Amino acid sequence: MSAKQITYEEARGLMQPGDVIAFGGKGHFSEIIKFATTSNVSHVGVILQTRMLDDDTPRFFNQIIESTSLYGFNGVNISRFSDRLNNYDGELWWLPLNKKIRETSFDKKKFFDFLFNQAKERKPYDMPQAIKSAIDALDKLLFGAHGPSYNEEDFSKFFCSELVAAGLEVAGAVGKVNTSEVTPIDLCRWKIYEDNYYQLKGDPSKRISRFNTASPSDWNL
Repeated sequence: MSAKQITYEEARGLMQPGDVIAFGGKGHFSEIIKFATTSNVSHVGVILQTRMLDDDTPRFFNQIIESTSLYGFNGVNISRFSDRLNNYDGELWWLPLNKKIRETSFDKKKFFDFLFNQAKERKPYDMPQAIKSAIDALDKLLFGAHGPSYNEEDFSKFFCSELVAAGLEVAGAVGKVNTSEVTPIDLCRWKIYEDNYYQLKGDPSKRISRFNTASPSDWNL
């Protein structure tokens, strides 16, 4: 499993719905997330694709859905992926969803409908759960009890990796998980991707540690 350098021009036609985009930001909050999770990843989104109405050609747009602050709204946003790539200051990686998962269990319509509805309803960003998800040391107490940093699953608001994990769960790419406990680096470590991932922008020495090595079932309810 390795990271490869690639341009967006090379990647654009290969991207598909359900592919995860990982970010390594340089802002203050991004640095806190990276420090708390001991990783280079501070944020994630996921690819959607749309076509123009009344367009009979195979043309499509790669869009990204994410819970972040964009266009004056802090919450679930959809934007052109090329715009996000061009305007982003930091590392950016493309994690293609595993082909077997895509062909056997991934429901593209359920995936799109669920995520699109979260944007349509303008679900706000969930800062408290985002912070608690990154603090895992106190999650489990004796006799199976949960500690004060444990998040109960809640879809009234979303932080970034919670949104993407929920979309993948609804689509059938993973089994039942507590999406409100999934951090950005957790999502990148789930064993649901192709063997290689691709860096589209940023410092080529930066890597996603333990990429594609963890079972999503470790995050079950």
